[in-house]
Amino acid sequence: MTDQTDPILHVVLHSPEIPPNTGNIGRSCVAIGAKLWLVKPLGYLLDDKYLRRAGMDYWQFLNYEVVENWEELRQRIGEEKQYWYLTKFATKLVWEAEFTPGDVLVFGSEGSGLPSEIRDENPDSCLKLPMYEEVRSLNLASTANTVVYEAIRQFGGLSNS
Repeated sequence: MTDQTDPILHVVLHSPEIPPNTGNIGRSCVAIGAKLWLVKPLGYLLDDKYLRRAGMDYWQFLNYEVVENWEELRQRIGEEKQYWYLTKFATKLVWEAEFTPGDVLVFGSEGSGLPSEIRDENPDSCLKLPMYEEVRSLNLASTANTVVYEAIRQFGGLSNS
């Protein structure tokens, strides 16, 4: 499904593996008017019942696209957008970023995160959520939801809120 209007945010899942995470993130995208991008390979089929269950009856309203690779994503969204890369390897906290409408929030796979070549290309745009070192990682859907709503908070919320 595609929508020609500019979304408030672009949420990118690079090689997502767990259907319920994608479903929950998709539901959040519908709630705020963001576009969801899925970069292959995907760890599931788009008709996966767990994906649909997590997205519930909102999936039909989701503005999303599936792209073959990172290069295609960059071409489709455009180079002029501000890309933010979420990774535990970042030195900058999410709260230090200055989000604006139309920004691109890029999240890696549940098992391995973002590929190092993507992170290393733009270290100044890498962000992380604070957490104690005893925690290896946070749930992808929880992280995406936190970052998406921080971005919305920063630039004044939704027009209907």
